[in-house]
Amino acid sequence: MTEARGSAGPIGEADARHTPGTPCWVSLMVHGLAAIQDFYAALFGWEFQPGPPQLGPYVRALLDGREVAGIGQLPPDRHLPIAWTPYLASNDVDLTAETVRLCGGTVGVGPLDAVEAGRLAICSDPSGAVFGIWQTAAHRGTAVTGVPGTPAWNELLTFETVNIAKFYETVFAYEEEPVSADPDHVTLHIDGRPVAAVHGVGNALPRDRGPHWMTYFEVADTDEALVRIVDLGGHVLKPAHDSPHGRVATVADPEGARFSLLQRPR
Repeated sequence: MTEARGSAGPIGEADARHTPGTPCWVSLMVHGLAAIQDFYAALFGWEFQPGPPQLGPYVRALLDGREVAGIGQLPPDRHLPIAWTPYLASNDVDLTAETVRLCGGTVGVGPLDAVEAGRLAICSDPSGAVFGIWQTAAHRGTAVTGVPGTPAWNELLTFETVNIAKFYETVFAYEEEPVSADPDHVTLHIDGRPVAAVHGVGNALPRDRGPHWMTYFEVADTDEALVRIVDLGGHVLKPAHDSPHGRVATVADPEGARFSLLQRPR
């Protein structure tokens, strides 16, 4: 992980979060929607409201009445990896999706309109890591950051950074900055601020996942959250440890969706 504050600044930085290339939303597709809502409600204090009916069974997670994430239900016959997916902002989803294709990526869904909410596409980079593209309309994306229960950072875990980082730089015009402590770890910047990272971990990638994006959620107390996750039927994948950016841990929800926790330094 690198500097997490870049994508989760003070409440009210909505305009910056919708600069093209900036992570602006996270979404999860699961098989048991009701049970997963109960899990995240107990863990993060989320409440839920129905999303656009055209998207199928789908809810938006709210924290103090403000949208933070989305959760949808997979059709029974779709056996896809259960994973949190970050959406990167775009002013023109169709153009961005075409650039993804030209740069060796794949567009799996869309581009399509999400009713009046906006326009989206779901893509994968040349290594197979899945991400979304979001062109905002009525739905502005994550409405609050910087407090427990909100997305704090997104980092791509992949085999190596050189070629994959260049893919994202070409598609989203990121500027790359190496992380000094790790030669295969770079931060992606927009307008001088860090918004995401790419970390080459080679054979340390989970065999059942391959390259994938990891979303960090902010918590008030990482150790306390880990106890709650286990009690709720989740799993601890990497125990809590201190980092320069706070106390972090990697976990999975009851359906296996991996995510990380971040407790900011006090």
